[in-house]
Amino acid sequence: MSGPPIGVVGAGAWGTALACVMAQNHDRVLLWAIEPEVVAAINGGQGNPLYLPSIPLPSQIQATGDMTDMADCSALLLVTPAQHLRATLDRLPDIKAPLLLCSKGIEAGTQLLVSEVVAQQRPDNPLAVLSGPTFAHEVAAGKPTAITLACESQPLGAQLMRLVATPAFRPYWSDDVVGAEIGGAVKNVLAIGCGVVDGAGLGLNARAALIARGFAEMQRYGLARGARADTLGGLSGLGDLVLTCSSENSRNFSLGRGLGQGKPAAELMADRRTVAEGAFTAPVLHQSAQALGVEMPIVEAVCALLAGSASVNEVIGALLARPLKAER
Repeated sequence: MSGPPIGVVGAGAWGTALACVMAQNHDRVLLWAIEPEVVAAINGGQGNPLYLPSIPLPSQIQATGDMTDMADCSALLLVTPAQHLRATLDRLPDIKAPLLLCSKGIEAGTQLLVSEVVAQQRPDNPLAVLSGPTFAHEVAAGKPTAITLACESQPLGAQLMRLVATPAFRPYWSDDVVGAEIGGAVKNVLAIGCGVVDGAGLGLNARAALIARGFAEMQRYGLARGARADTLGGLSGLGDLVLTCSSENSRNFSLGRGLGQGKPAAELMADRRTVAEGAFTAPVLHQSAQALGVEMPIVEAVCALLAGSASVNEVIGALLARPLKAER
């Protein structure tokens, strides 16, 4: 497919993997990176050893550190972390192309979802959300993946699905943008909790219970914010939750595993080049849930561990001591 390039803003593991997908359908893919060494490595044919090692990148991918290069793109995939998205939007050139939001989280301070931040900052750009159960290295390697593409307009959804779909990368359209975002944000926090269970040696029964009860928390919070139950039970909700809570390939799960082993959150975060988004989402999610009157005890427990205000034994004891009641 010839024509203007497709732009990917953010050259971490997920952004680089999405650039690999885009290269299957497009002659040119512009991948913006903030690190000069990443730009040099990609353009020098060395791939992205910093964030996605051992994955050869298609020749259609060209890296840039100059945001003005994205001005001619026919669509932009925004893959910068949620807490840095607003600053990234301020740097974007004046472009009217559709924005496909690929970050997961809730903005600190405002409690806005990613799509709400973009709508506020770039009201003239059509927007959609791409979210679902995806590990970057599997997507980059061409392994089968299904994902939700959410936008209010069905024609825009059809256009963007054609833009990103490949034989191994299958998008499903939804008009529930809020639901797709809630699933992606909440599952990161719950994955930290599942990692804690693993690190503390509590067993698979406990992990399964946490996934199920965590999903109940996701539903309560999502419905309170206007999401639909079917979206929360789909790829971007339950699907992403199961994946992220079940593998050490998840940054959030591995962070929780360290917490479960008794390591301080500050130490674990300092050792990470890549972002465990759930650590930043957890306190914002907890504040938002309190404001809405939504009970989220697992999220509250994760917040306590991240803040260092309670030990693993204390938060586990508190969860196990909750009143016996009907399952809701």
